Amino acid sequence: MGKSLYLKLNQISEVHEKDVYLKDISTLYSDDSSVLGRCKALKIMKIPSDRNHRYVGSVLDVVELISQMDPSIQVENMGETDYIIDYQRPKPPARVWPWIKTVFVCLICFCGAAFAIMTFNNDASVGDVFQEIYRLALGEEAGDYRVLELSYSIGLALGVILFFNHFSVWKLNTDPTPLEVEMRLYEDNICQTLIQNDGRKESGVDVT
Repeated sequence: MGKSLYLKLNQISEVHEKDVYLKDISTLYSDDSSVLGRCKALKIMKIPSDRNHRYVGSVLDVVELISQMDPSIQVENMGETDYIIDYQRPKPPARVWPWIKTVFVCLICFCGAAFAIMTFNNDASVGDVFQEIYRLALGEEAGDYRVLELSYSIGLALGVILFFNHFSVWKLNTDPTPLEVEMRLYEDNICQTLIQNDGRKESGVDVT
């Protein structure tokens, strides 16, 4: 009687060791603990280079390796048909550099967003619109401290916080933020592009 193994490959797995085992790139389940242990310890590949690189593989290659190890194992694939191994060289833990990068990105985002908002307000002449509203509602020019501008500024900040569903370490609800969704879509697109490019045999330039 065949032994069943349920295999769920990750779309992309980051590894830091040159010897890559099946347990590093997938989730495995089997009723037979012996089969499960042997499959987890099955070497999928050895990274040939010292440089950071991404390698694309197929579930068929994994099934072939399992069959060579034990032909009686019946593999049920529950995950990806193609997978990516992202090899990153081991690095000493950095404490200061990640904080520098985080602060730099925050400054870029803050200045960029502020510039975009100011440009929009200029293009749409928001100040003139507020002046006209004061003139129509009060029949006179507004002073230096005006309620509409203050309300607009507070509302803009609250709107950004509500839209991104995130403020510091707090989230307003359990839904993923728009930024998390976009980053996931971006990562999925990268993975699909790597897999499709790896499967192409032609050497010419593809413009389709």
